[in-house]
Amino acid sequence: MPPRAHTTLTLPPALHAELAGIARARYPREACGLLLGRRDGDHVRVLEQREARNQAVTADRYDLDPADHLRAEDEARALELEVVGVWHSHPDHPARPSEHDRAQAWAGWSYVIVSVRADALGEVRSWRLGDARTFEEEVLRS
Repeated sequence: MPPRAHTTLTLPPALHAELAGIARARYPREACGLLLGRRDGDHVRVLEQREARNQAVTADRYDLDPADHLRAEDEARALELEVVGVWHSHPDHPARPSEHDRAQAWAGWSYVIVSVRADALGEVRSWRLGDARTFEEEVLRS
């Protein structure tokens, strides 16, 4: 599905590299965290990220630690930012949301997915849950 031109997420190159590094370091388990930034209508600018502990029992799922989520909310407020989304990795799978991802998603948040393999980083894509509880791809800018 092609990205909607009016829904964008800006992820600076340094943060892109940080997410990629964490995803590779946590491989073969999924890594996850929260995105802190500013929202301006359908445009989100990510300014910080906070890795969260993955409490999922299986390696191919993520379950954000609630204490890490609360800490990220507090840090965002202190920085005059807000939590604007979640990022997680997909080891050995494409950067497309799974049914599990959809079931956990909140409308209005951005969901950055980092595809990673043992030998390389794959693509990085961003998604936003629409009103019909389906994901629509966001335009990802650096």
